[in-house]
Amino acid sequence: MAHDAWNSLVSRRVADATPPESPETTTGSQLQGTTFAVKDNIATTAEATTGGSRTLESYTSPFAATVVQLLEQEGLAMVGKANLDEFGMGSSTTNSWFGTTTNARYENDVRVAGGSSGGSASAVAANLATFSLGTDTGGSVRLPASYCGVVGFKPSYGRVSRWGVIPYAQTLDTVGILARDIDTVLRVFGVLDRHDPKDPTSITTEVRGKIAKTTPSTSYTFGVPSQLIVQELSPEVIDQWTSVLEKLQEQGHKIRQVSLPSIKQLLPAYYTLATAEAASNLSRYDGVRYGHSAESAPSPTELITGNRHDAFGPEVQRRILLGNYTLSSSSGDHYLRATKIREQLVHEFNEIFNVPSVLFADAKPVQTDNCDFLISPTAFGPPPTVEEYLKKNEENFLNTYINDLMTVPASLAGIPAVSIPLNETGIQIMGQFGDDESVLAVAKDLMEMFE
Repeated sequence: MAHDAWNSLVSRRVADATPPESPETTTGSQLQGTTFAVKDNIATTAEATTGGSRTLESYTSPFAATVVQLLEQEGLAMVGKANLDEFGMGSSTTNSWFGTTTNARYENDVRVAGGSSGGSASAVAANLATFSLGTDTGGSVRLPASYCGVVGFKPSYGRVSRWGVIPYAQTLDTVGILARDIDTVLRVFGVLDRHDPKDPTSITTEVRGKIAKTTPSTSYTFGVPSQLIVQELSPEVIDQWTSVLEKLQEQGHKIRQVSLPSIKQLLPAYYTLATAEAASNLSRYDGVRYGHSAESAPSPTELITGNRHDAFGPEVQRRILLGNYTLSSSSGDHYLRATKIREQLVHEFNEIFNVPSVLFADAKPVQTDNCDFLISPTAFGPPPTVEEYLKKNEENFLNTYINDLMTVPASLAGIPAVSIPLNETGIQIMGQFGDDESVLAVAKDLMEMFE
């Protein structure tokens, strides 16, 4: 049953949530009165946590994710769980057991909301919540943000806890924030940005202390990765993109073309790594211990096979097959090659930014002749209609995988990236690992330039 006109929410706690007062609130003056939605692959205890899949349609978690606990400790009220592509696998939110989420930004067209956090983005665009949480594996927060006309922020990998998040690809999955303005994103990030001992990938307190606090400047150098200015960009995006670069230069900023050669190989590398991790993670859903189960089968093997066939959608089954192929003994070289491409990308990013990465003991000193940030379009164009998207996917599913080209680089490198809405398109800003606050500050400045 749809809980709103766009099928943004798959469950709803209250129609008009009023945040409760909490004696433990630490930043209530900033976030008091706000409500939030949670992507349905993030664990909560008051309703099912399904991952958008039939296999978990009746699963209720015995614990809440760390990010949910932190927000509720602030006295904020959750309005409901947001729809998503099944287990986060997709860029349209058309691959959900609960049906397609449509884009609340468009009144007269039935357009895709993007994915996989399409429900989170559409809920914010529809004013169903002040902000929402999503997860970003290869662009699943930023692409929907671009399509729905909201802000979508993917923090540096490890700055926000993943404990309580249903894993798709654990070396890439990052909890992100969607809101209508940067200030809200900053405040929410301030609540969530802390070490979590329950999450082994959470950045330690020691490393967090090494993250340099960049001094604000009136003049930055923005790098434009030449590999991201591609012929697939629509005329609308090109016009907006040109306007952004001109405006930045008028404000005294420098624009420099940079090269990230590894980008040409990133999509194959990303889908090699992500599907391999997905195949491993989803092997636990057999319908025997929990989850959807067929009524009967001649043997245990056939029971499990039937359970998985019935419970997983076509896109999830496709990615499991791709992942198992990658993990097979005959194809292990593909996985190793993908990890090397990822390592090379991290090196290329580190050579471009002025600020050194805290992850490398032998990091170069701070420089001033490179780039402070990278900037690019977030998507190839405005969102297609649902009909157009499904037709394109039916012709060849690889047609839709290319949507991740602009956003995958930041995901594979683990660096912070934010998409901000400018007209009908999104602009993406990326920064050095750990430089999240600076990325958001610059994004805020850019949005104010175009008000």
